[in-house]
Amino acid sequence: MTADPSADVTLGEDLVAAAVLRGQFVLRSGKTSAYYIDKFLFITRPALLKRLAAQLARRLPADTQRVAGQVLGAAQLAAGVSLETGLPSLLVRTEKKEYGTAKAIEGELRPGDRVVVVEDVVTTGGAALAAVASLRNAGAEVLGVVAVVDREEGGAAAFTAAGVPYQALFTKSQLGL
Repeated sequence: MTADPSADVTLGEDLVAAAVLRGQFVLRSGKTSAYYIDKFLFITRPALLKRLAAQLARRLPADTQRVAGQVLGAAQLAAGVSLETGLPSLLVRTEKKEYGTAKAIEGELRPGDRVVVVEDVVTTGGAALAAVASLRNAGAEVLGVVAVVDREEGGAAAFTAAGVPYQALFTKSQLGL
């Protein structure tokens, strides 16, 4: 996986300015880091979210029928891509809810639907691969994963090992992190 060199350089700069925090942080993977990309600081800014969604939408295969994002952070990205493309979106829960409809996936998904998973920040790829598994278990054909940032800490290799096409708008190296 390489990040897309056509991604807007100013978009990367704006992403860093809005969402990169410095300090000591524990990541979802359990690793520690001297910086943190706070997805909530970029998904809650409408102008930045719109630009990111437009760039992510450009990377969808032509035969994509739905875009999916995990609750909580990637759901807003999936909604943004949905608005950009007119494709329906899906919300993938990390755990099946125990009330109401008790669904693990919200939105309309039919067996055989071609879905792309949208992700915010990829470290090891674990969260996105869990979403891929959930969608496949529900009958979807997962075409790949598109992410905003790849931290270059094993995620790309995990997607390759799982046979899942993957691309990111930016790598941590491209962002100067």
